[in-house]
Amino acid sequence: MKLLLKATFAALVLIVLVMIGMHNRDTVRFALPPVLHPIKQPAALMYAGFFAFGLLAGTVLNARGGKKAGAAAAPKPVKPEKK
Repeated sequence: MKLLLKATFAALVLIVLVMIGMHNRDTVRFALPPVLHPIKQPAALMYAGFFAFGLLAGTVLNARGGKKAGAAAAPKPVKPEKK
């Protein structure tokens, strides 16, 4: 069920990106003086770039650090009692 919800959400996001690309063809100016010179690009292309940057940043921030999912929750072995 969880996988179905994630797939539906991903499909909706992609549909929104396509609609933005179809309807925002105007050129906009983007300036970030300390990092790059002003650039002019279609609004939809900039939106897609910002989305990709945010997706990449979110993926990096939510990374687990290489640990296996089951490793943290593995139960410790029980030692037999001595009589």
